[in-house]
Amino acid sequence: MATACVLTAVGTLLPLSQGAVSHLPATGHSISMVEPAKADACTSPEASLTPSSADGPNILAIKKRGKLIVGVDQNSYRWGYRDPATGSLKGFDIDLARAIAEDILGKPDAVIFRAIPTNQRIPALNNGTVDIVVRTMTINCARIKQVAFSTAYFQAGQQVLAPKTSKITGYNASLKGKRVCSAEGSTAYEELEKNSFGAIFKDKHDGKPADDDVLTVSNQLDCLVRLQEGLVDAVVTDNALAAGQAAQDPTVELKGGKPFTTEFYGVATKLGKDDVVRRVNQVLEEYRQTAWKAAYQDWLADDLPGISGPPAPKYRDG
Repeated sequence: MATACVLTAVGTLLPLSQGAVSHLPATGHSISMVEPAKADACTSPEASLTPSSADGPNILAIKKRGKLIVGVDQNSYRWGYRDPATGSLKGFDIDLARAIAEDILGKPDAVIFRAIPTNQRIPALNNGTVDIVVRTMTINCARIKQVAFSTAYFQAGQQVLAPKTSKITGYNASLKGKRVCSAEGSTAYEELEKNSFGAIFKDKHDGKPADDDVLTVSNQLDCLVRLQEGLVDAVVTDNALAAGQAAQDPTVELKGGKPFTTEFYGVATKLGKDDVVRRVNQVLEEYRQTAWKAAYQDWLADDLPGISGPPAPKYRDG
């Protein structure tokens, strides 16, 4: 099989720039208002704070710095990856990150991109390494206790990626006894923990360091490399990511016809930064109307055809 390129992280430092924030047009999508849930309940984790263009303390701090620091992927083809021809980061998530930077600072290039592995998305927010994460990050009940999310900007779901010649047919009993790779801290790993169908998905360290993990990796693309090298039999990951990997390697394919979960991607920030959440939601209101479909056509339509638009936003009181 062809070997996928593994890229290295760099930051883009750009000059201070600020711009006025205009009023945004109303979205054409239906909007759901969700009543606040009890502290121990979680019925609609993708419901977020209502939009606002106000400059709260955290937005003002970003403006003072002159740069928005964004945690991204640089290895996920179509979403966040480094173009080998230009060395620049490109993809659906990169376009959205630039739109947020443009709204806050007046220039889409007023951004520092920091490449972070899957299992470091939440720590990077909580230790202040980044302001926001735009990195195919699923909103769920466990994560909203750790970080704050915007409204959803994409709907995805878990699916199995395996060689076209494999007898694996999907997320089912055909995985029994098969070596399955997933990313540490991912929803794919959580699903495997719930029901692995007899798949082997946990490494036995036997005294080895964690760096020797084969089945559980820091970056999801490492699973594709392991699949290409014959170290694993299948990968479980978001269908949105798997479709990009199948586009890179024509010897693998998505199995099972359709995803076996429904998941929503959101922009994440540190808990308590409500002004950032509201500002990102304000950006997303316009982005759904003016730029989402163009970004989808540019980056995703060839590999994930048939998606008519972004998910409708859900808001909660407060």
